[in-house]
Amino acid sequence: MGILEAARMSVASLRDHKVRSALTLLGMVIGVFAIIVSVTAVQVIDVYFKDRLQFLGSSTFSISKTSMVQMGRSDRSKRNRPNITFDQIERFRDAMSVPVTVSVMEMFSIGKVVYSDRETEPSVMVMGVDQHMLGNYSYELDFGRFFTSDDVQYARPSCVLGSEIAEEIFETENAIGKVVRVSGMRCEVVGVLKKKGSFLGFSQDNRVYIPITRGFTVFGGTNRDIGISVRVNNPVLINAAKEEATGHMRVIRKVEPGEDNNFEISTNDSLQSIFDAFTGTLTAGGAGIGLISLLAAGIGIMNIMLVSVTERTREIGIRKSVGARRRDIMHQFLLEAFFLCQIGGLIGIALGALLGNGVAIYFDISATFPTNWAIGAVVMVTVIALVFGGYPAFKAARLSPIDSLRFE
Repeated sequence: MGILEAARMSVASLRDHKVRSALTLLGMVIGVFAIIVSVTAVQVIDVYFKDRLQFLGSSTFSISKTSMVQMGRSDRSKRNRPNITFDQIERFRDAMSVPVTVSVMEMFSIGKVVYSDRETEPSVMVMGVDQHMLGNYSYELDFGRFFTSDDVQYARPSCVLGSEIAEEIFETENAIGKVVRVSGMRCEVVGVLKKKGSFLGFSQDNRVYIPITRGFTVFGGTNRDIGISVRVNNPVLINAAKEEATGHMRVIRKVEPGEDNNFEISTNDSLQSIFDAFTGTLTAGGAGIGLISLLAAGIGIMNIMLVSVTERTREIGIRKSVGARRRDIMHQFLLEAFFLCQIGGLIGIALGALLGNGVAIYFDISATFPTNWAIGAVVMVTVIALVFGGYPAFKAARLSPIDSLRFE
């Protein structure tokens, strides 16, 4: 009997025992689904973070009191570090000899924007920035102008709106030149930014930007902790700029020789490495759970196949008595296990990819498919079919035709 005939008989046997085949399939589907859904979701998150972290770029780094991204509990000593104040930032900007552009961003308030009889929800962030914010934080101006050095120096009551606010308040009007009230502060709209999108579900377009000095005047708090963005004019000098920045910040923040820095310098690569470690842990955890499920499914397949061998003992005896060889019997039972595993694996891959990409739909980013893991899943279920289906197939092939025909 050829392989094709054995395959036909295997399919017929599975069709004749639909409930048993379906229950066996379910275990394999769950195992593969657990692996694929976890790695798909993690890949989507990884692509999302890589895309959003591009605001740093290859020629930009940030300086902050603590790490921009923290996994787990932060060290008490890091939490107690002194703030990076605006005065320290000014001294740092003046000290740098490598050609760089230094910018700042600080949140002062959360409130609503009011214009005439229209107003937004009270969830608008009021951000204090300087004239270099666009280039350092990868924003683009849609129309109007951005702040000048004079706006920052003289703390002028000017503001730039995020696209979401401009669309809501000035749907049919030109926002430029209009005076709005933001968290009780009056300011003149001088520009509107292009759409930036959201990050971790939070809109980056639901913001109002004001000169940071204006924020100090209205909201107070000159000793606020402020992050710094440093953009190197020549990307080749990025390492030299980081080394010089480290030295100046140690002097400005009075770090004694031999002591650790009381600030953090982050680049796109350093932040990505943190996320890579995080997503790697998630992938390993999901894959581990899936592998355990697959092992349980494999044991279930072996159990079902052993029951099937017992139920079909007389059938095996009849087939052997009319000329079926041991390898023919083994082929049939192995193919039954193979078909069960492959069908379950393919269903699990499809369901896992669909549900895993639900994360992509939620964050409004492009979907992904874990090709390598899908191929690995197919290989794993094939191995499971051979390992856990092999023993029942071997047992069926070794049955004596005479004993089989006598079996009741």
